[in-house]
Amino acid sequence: MQELLNYNPVLLALVATLFTWFVTAAGASMVFFFKSINKRVLNSMLGFAAGVMIAASFWSLLKPAIEMAEADGNIAWLPALVGFLSGGAFLLIIDKILPHLHLGLSIDKAEGIKTSWQRSILLILAITLHNIPEGLAVGVAFGALANNPDIGMLSGAIALAVGIGLQNFPEGAAVSIPLRREGLSRLRAFNYGQLSGIVEPIAGVIGAYLVLSIEPLLPYALSFAAGAMIFVVVEELIPESQTGHETDFSTIGAMLGFATMMLLDVALG
Repeated sequence: MQELLNYNPVLLALVATLFTWFVTAAGASMVFFFKSINKRVLNSMLGFAAGVMIAASFWSLLKPAIEMAEADGNIAWLPALVGFLSGGAFLLIIDKILPHLHLGLSIDKAEGIKTSWQRSILLILAITLHNIPEGLAVGVAFGALANNPDIGMLSGAIALAVGIGLQNFPEGAAVSIPLRREGLSRLRAFNYGQLSGIVEPIAGVIGAYLVLSIEPLLPYALSFAAGAMIFVVVEELIPESQTGHETDFSTIGAMLGFATMMLLDVALG
């Protein structure tokens, strides 16, 4: 692993987010084996994704941001507070602009600018929306290696990428299988499902490059990614996972997701 520190952090961010995209595609491939998905399973998967993102927001992003600010002699909480709220505000703006539709809702409940786009496209855009902060978080974590190239920081970035990848598998399935139920062919549903993750490498490279270009931005960038992820969790994942009468499964999934990400980050980071 030590040899990885010799590579450009932007390149590492690209490879890591390509991995998370690949896992999304692997999850989307489940549409070739299943035409529908049990509500308990879906709620559990969405809850797991929420738990991973909550844990990653603190252990991999906010906590390091506070420690970095403190080590630099700055007010420890200021970058975390400003970055966190800015990340949430950024996602709120995108949420109001980008047309999208959450799982399980009728097309008249679509959010963002009103369009005549098909329901399937709006469903894909909803998943794409919350893949932006995931890719950004991984990119920023690897970009931090330019400022602090040690094995602990690298291990933490890898743990974050693995954690995001783990929750991308059920996300990919949660997109492609409902699209199949909407009437799309298996191949089209798979293509749309994996396409929802393409934004992660893009956001990852942008995040890593920004951190490299503006080094003092790092604590703010880490907190920004955390705020964006928490916005997605509260706005989308938790409400979607709590639909129906199987809420216990989504809660258990969230607990397991949080525990898994915490274990990865603490054990590897």
